[in-house]
Amino acid sequence: MNTAAIRTLYLSVLVLLTARQLCAAAPGPAPAAEPPVNVQFDKDIVYGTVGEEQLKLNLSRPKKAAGPLPMVVMIHGGGWATGNKEVHNAQTWLLVQQGFVSATVGYRFAPQHVFPAQVQDVKCAVRYLRAPPAEYGIDRDHAGAIGLWAGAHLSMMLGTMDKEDGLDDSGGSLGQSSKVQAVVSYFGPTDFMAPYPARTMEIFDKFFGGPKDQKLSEYKKASPLTYVNKGDAPMLLFQGTNDVLVPWMQAVEMVEAMQKAGVPGRAELLSGLGHGWGQPEMTRTWDESIAFFKLHLKPQPQAQPKKVAAK
Repeated sequence: MNTAAIRTLYLSVLVLLTARQLCAAAPGPAPAAEPPVNVQFDKDIVYGTVGEEQLKLNLSRPKKAAGPLPMVVMIHGGGWATGNKEVHNAQTWLLVQQGFVSATVGYRFAPQHVFPAQVQDVKCAVRYLRAPPAEYGIDRDHAGAIGLWAGAHLSMMLGTMDKEDGLDDSGGSLGQSSKVQAVVSYFGPTDFMAPYPARTMEIFDKFFGGPKDQKLSEYKKASPLTYVNKGDAPMLLFQGTNDVLVPWMQAVEMVEAMQKAGVPGRAELLSGLGHGWGQPEMTRTWDESIAFFKLHLKPQPQAQPKKVAAK
């Protein structure tokens, strides 16, 4: 694909994101679009089954690639209760142009399915993508996750939870790891035990299946902050200071915990912005996300020692 075509695709995705204010919470599919000619796009791949319910993802990968590529999973928002994986199709195509395999993942919704169902589902998706078939062309050692709002929370769980922390027990592909090696969070909650606005607490009640005073252990278990330790995925967190759902201190608290544990990463506070934003910050934060994934998921070749000529 030439530079002009990539730029056209990029701008079309930005227009779509502007319409959705980066929250990806509106129900229903994104406007129809076609993948670039060099992208193999497969819809509704069943990555797991829980009871009689099939879990599905859409996968984008280059039609021709030299060797395995790192992968990035995109997880939509919607308060764990709504949304659609289709809203991120075009972004997965952009990630392919940047040298990644990328999937947009669907998961079960609250209140019919309460925590930990959503965490179990996205963990299953990562395990599935690490398992055969090999023709997906995925570098299993280099996986990332990016999400918005609820999707950001689920992405951070993928970057902080270790095998012994549990929730790797549902859906299938149980022989693979679900932990990713880099995370980008757009306004995701990091600590459910902290104070939140009343509107947010109403969303949490549905996610957890009850109010906080009755679900304290679940609130703690669902908090990415609970699991931060050395060796976790580097994280980039974007957070608006006027977010009506997620207080900006959530990002600060996560970075403080990461610093204490020796986990690389950073938070960017967007002054005066809310639960989503438009231009020019949309372009800048997307570019920063791509750069972050390239830094942490694309291994750099080791410099060869210089040979000293014999005298």
